[in-house]
Amino acid sequence: MAHPKRKISNTRRDKRRTHYKLTAPGLAKCPTTGEFHLPHRAFWLDGKLYYKGQVIMEKEVLA
Repeated sequence: MAHPKRKISNTRRDKRRTHYKLTAPGLAKCPTTGEFHLPHRAFWLDGKLYYKGQVIMEKEVLA
């Protein structure tokens, strides 16, 4: 197996790792409800499933 010939310094290691960072997900605002959600995804609000500002499905209430 291959082994490093020289120890990688902390600076060189950290320079390589500068691009390993998280990015915040972009959020879209629903024109109907004003809620923020992930773009191109349906979301539940008050027992209703919304997509593109329209109600797609309503949750059935069990009595």
